Amino acid sequence: SVLQKTPFSFDVSVWEFFWPLMTGSRLVVAAPGDHRDPAKLISLIQTEQITTLHFVPSMLQAFLQDPEVAHCHSLQRIVCSGEALPVDAQQQVFAKLPQAALYNLYGPTEAAIDVTHWTCLEEGRDAVPIGRPIANLGCYILDNNFEPAPVG
Repeated sequence: SVLQKTPFSFDVSVWEFFWPLMTGSRLVVAAPGDHRDPAKLISLIQTEQITTLHFVPSMLQAFLQDPEVAHCHSLQRIVCSGEALPVDAQQQVFAKLPQAALYNLYGPTEAAIDVTHWTCLEEGRDAVPIGRPIANLGCYILDNNFEPAPVG
């Protein structure tokens, strides 16, 4: 079950609508404005047994502050994109929702909503990587002069 909670004027709403429909999953649509209220989201996640949802990291951090978030046992995956994912938010997900996998996506570009993917790990890091290019894409890291930067 995918929770569609992003206002449909934002690009992320596209995958929230179409991914479950393309894969035969269940699409659950939150009421307008509920994306701003962690208590309403938690209640909907529990009632509808939501397994998949998307957050921008700042909204994830607000969601994680609610003490009831640990009772969202149905969550299997949380996808983050749109902002840098802080290490602290990653660690809170692992602590409060240990059954849920966390994915960091990076983008957007003119050609795609997200272009790189990272499966978050519990091992210690001082930053959450943006990952590697998704299928059929390449990624170039440039320096201040727009020249290719060396690895690392």
